[in-house]
Amino acid sequence: MEILHALESIRCPFLDAVMYGITQLGGEAVFMAVAIVVFWCIDKNKGYFILTVGFLSTIASQFLKLVFRVPRPWVRDPEFTIVEAARADAGGYSFPSGHTQNAVSTFGGIFTFAKRRATKAICIAIIVLVAFSRMYLGVHTLSDVTVALILGVIILFAVYPLFKSHGTNPKFIYGVLIGTILISAAYTAFTELYPWPADMDGQNLYEGIKNGYTLLGACCGMLLSYFLDRKYINFKTGAPLPAQILKCVLGLVIVVGLKEILKAPLGYLFFGHQAAHAVRYFIVVLTATCVWPITFPWFTRLFSKGKP
Repeated sequence: MEILHALESIRCPFLDAVMYGITQLGGEAVFMAVAIVVFWCIDKNKGYFILTVGFLSTIASQFLKLVFRVPRPWVRDPEFTIVEAARADAGGYSFPSGHTQNAVSTFGGIFTFAKRRATKAICIAIIVLVAFSRMYLGVHTLSDVTVALILGVIILFAVYPLFKSHGTNPKFIYGVLIGTILISAAYTAFTELYPWPADMDGQNLYEGIKNGYTLLGACCGMLLSYFLDRKYINFKTGAPLPAQILKCVLGLVIVVGLKEILKAPLGYLFFGHQAAHAVRYFIVVLTATCVWPITFPWFTRLFSKGKP
């Protein structure tokens, strides 16, 4: 807490805004956007790699949060204040830092296949800055971000050699996706069935169960989309730059909009049960990785007219 109090003493509105902007780079939205853009425009197998690392990292993080149940810094020290703008994204227990692990998954994933040293350096800088921003904003301690960094790097470099050696092998991809589904299902069952102590924070448990169902649905969506793409679609990632930009902008708007639109009706349909999140993310991921890519040839033809 000494480090957090020291950072608290140097806060100012300008730094608060800068650090809040930096911390968003470790959020779910940025992770999904980067993974999807890589999947759509660069290389499908690299997209599967980033998504797999991110999903496994999230499961590990959520598991540790529920097992150790470390309160947030402002709960441990009522006199400590946080940057209020960061409170909305600081739900659940404190240890380890989910944003830091997301940053490792997102920009660590880019680091592994980036060819330019400058790009690799930027990726490392972003990861470090996201970890620092979590402490500056007052939502995580040094131990939270340090363990998250270590855990994220371990998962990243445990998965990377497998994809590097076998990433184009369909049997390997099927095995990875099925394995991720089984791990997600095991985590979800754990959150639902474990006899949690009476002093367990209800909101934190709610978030843990929600994330389990979310990941389970997303992983199932990935598996089905991989099968459909190999069997029927086989979309190409290459296209003229204007086509890449347009398909990404429109696609991300559709995916994000669908995620929000489905939330209320599915919640009502499932009577508020967390399983609604599994169905929602199954549909969203299937749309992003299978349905929307069906339109890609149209974008390519649109911007290739008149070219030899």
